[in-house]
Amino acid sequence: MKNVLKVDPHAPQRDAITRAAKILQGGGLVAFPTETVYGLGAHALNSQAVRKIFIAKERPDWDPLIVHVRDLHMARPLMKRLSAQFEMLTSRFWPGALTLVVEKAEQVPGEVTAHRPTVALRMPWHPVAAALLAAANLPVAAPSANRFGRPSATRAKHVADDLGDRVDLILDAGPTPIGVESTVLDLTRSPPAILRPGGVTREELANVLGDVTIARGVEKESAAVGRAAPGMALKHYAPSARVELFDSPDELEARANELREGRQRVGKIRDVRADTLFTRLRALDAAGAEVILCLLPPREGIGLALRDRLLRAAGKGGEQ
Repeated sequence: MKNVLKVDPHAPQRDAITRAAKILQGGGLVAFPTETVYGLGAHALNSQAVRKIFIAKERPDWDPLIVHVRDLHMARPLMKRLSAQFEMLTSRFWPGALTLVVEKAEQVPGEVTAHRPTVALRMPWHPVAAALLAAANLPVAAPSANRFGRPSATRAKHVADDLGDRVDLILDAGPTPIGVESTVLDLTRSPPAILRPGGVTREELANVLGDVTIARGVEKESAAVGRAAPGMALKHYAPSARVELFDSPDELEARANELREGRQRVGKIRDVRADTLFTRLRALDAAGAEVILCLLPPREGIGLALRDRLLRAAGKGGEQ
């Protein structure tokens, strides 16, 4: 596609980054890789630019966006106050796959936060994302670069397949390294609560903070007041095929045989990995699977995030 520009994932070409930065500064949309998934970026302080994200993704306006920043200097004016917990976590996990929910400053548009009093902030380490944020010199609101509710985009092709020319420019730096979204941690709660498990594990957070909880029932919040974090709908990250989940390999195989006897096209994912989960869901969809059977990973480490994504893909809400 004419709006896809290949870039080196380790040392992105300056002309490509400059072109993308100018699009963001001018109120346009740029899809770019982070270490987690591809993001669909717009100038976070430009309400009209932010609204373009919702139109392109067909995303409901009750679903808040994550704001990506170049450094702490860029993050500070976006929040009301700088807490000791925020400083502890950013010194350990930024840049990285951790999003922190804090009280927002007045300048952050309501379109970004679903009109909630909080904002979600992250500093990515991917060289392309870091270079783009530095060149644009502005905070960038960027949800995953896919149609709302679909599996997240971990390759530029996924972005092009879902969004096409709705995006002004797609920076193609190959597959994203982690392959599952950032952890969203709410620092406005006591103790801090994980709203969405992701690339930073609960165990890692507990080593820094001590007590860390997992928010319960947040996906049932009223859409009228906005969700607490992105990716929290009861059904999300979903392929077109029906997703069924299993704790036992034997149960999965028995169900596969049953479905095949009924002449249904079956796809299987037995070894669930963060870096390939969304790619495999999309590939099985493209191959014509009617039902995708997945083996649930353990709840430890990154497995907690994978279970959350699979449960939502199956329409069962997130990991609780």
